[in-house]
Parts: sequence; structure tokens; C-alpha cells
Amino acid sequence: MVESSERMSMVVAEHLHKTFGRFTAVKDASFTIEKGEIVGFLGPNGAGKTTTMKMLTGYLPPTAGTASIAGWDILDNPVESRRHLGYMPENVPLYDDMRVTDYLIYRARLKGLRGSDIRQRVGYVLDTCGLDPKRKNLISTLSKGYRQRVGLAQAMIGDPELLILDEPTTGLDPNQLEDIRALIREMGKDRTVILSTHILQEVKQMCSRVVIIDHGEIKVDKPISEIENLEETFKEATRNE
Repeated sequence: MVESSERMSMVVAEHLHKTFGRFTAVKDASFTIEKGEIVGFLGPNGAGKTTTMKMLTGYLPPTAGTASIAGWDILDNPVESRRHLGYMPENVPLYDDMRVTDYLIYRARLKGLRGSDIRQRVGYVLDTCGLDPKRKNLISTLSKGYRQRVGLAQAMIGDPELLILDEPTTGLDPNQLEDIRALIREMGKDRTVILSTHILQEVKQMCSRVVIIDHGEIKVDKPISEIENLEETFKEATRNE
């Protein structure tokens, strides 16, 4: 049974565990994320951030443990839990031979939108993500920065309460980087955001809370305001013993 929306946490993960053969990618991860939080999953490459996100989105089943999105269990109610989230993987699988607007219309239909709702929602994400000048362009002609914007737009197309963004600024130049960071901060004003990164500055600029992961384990889970020196905290948490 789903809790009252007034009391419900957006994400509740309970003892998530994921193994691939003998390799443990995520080990006993438990955390709760409330509505309106922007949470940064911070860790070195290979720490388990992407695997954790893929379990939350339903792309990977956990080996053990479970989680809920907006009160819906990801294992018992996978379709309903996914209705509440938008996902941007690190390498967004865009269709290069489609125009930007056509691709977003296609994604809107996959999300179940119909008729005038499609036009309204596509228009909104084009405007919000700064894509209107490129709306008729083939995706193959877009720069890396604009491709990232298309990735964010498709994650937002269903008007989700939760955005899960995996390394959303990878490969961007300094100008593109600041544009995308500002866009994510704006998105976080009226929805919950989880983003993964290995860049400390990104967490400082965008997040209200940090979850530091290393070797598949959560080492730190604190509000940014309670961390005096994020660099030192990160070094201590990811020090090889």
C-alpha cells in the first residue's frame, strides 16, 4: 500500500546489494531521499554510483534488498515506480537521424502522453532546456552540450517528480558545463534530483546533500552544510585501507 503523499519520502533504499559473478558492485546500501532534495552521489569511477542508479530506475534488478520511488516498490510495482522518475544515463542513447522535436515527441509517446499534452510538454522542455533554436536540427549535428540538453529534456518529458542524472556534465567544455549546472539547479527548484559525479565542485555548486560511495559502500551521507571540508572528507572516505 502506498503512503499518504504528504508523509512519503521520494526514495527509500533498503540494503541494496548487487553482484556480478564474484564481483560486488554495491554492498548493503540504505538511504532515504526526501522530496525537494538535490543529492549528489560522489565517488571515484567504478565506485558503484551508476549501478545504484540503475537499480533505482529498474534497469538492473538488485541481487538483494529493495527500494521504493514515491512509495512504489521497484520490484513489486516496477511500472508505477518508473512513472514518477526521469532518467538520464551517462551515455544517452539518442537517435542521430531524428530531429530534436521529433525525438522528444517520440519520447513523450513512450511516456504515455497523447494529443495536446505532447505539444505542451515538448514545447515546455524545449524552452526550459534551451533547445528551441535547435528544435528542427538533426541530433547528429548537435554539439556535446546540446546533446546533453536533449538528454535532460527527454528525462523531463514525462514531468517526473524525481530526476536521476548519471554524470550529466561529462565531456563538456567550461561554458557548456556552467550552462548545464545552472539548468540542473533550476530543475531542482520544483522536483527531487539525484545526480552522480566524481567532481567535488559539482556537488558543492548544485547539491544540498552528498552521499560518498567507494568500493560499493556508502561511506558518508550528510548535508553539504554539515561538512566543513568536502575535499578532506572525500579523501578520508575513499582512502584505500
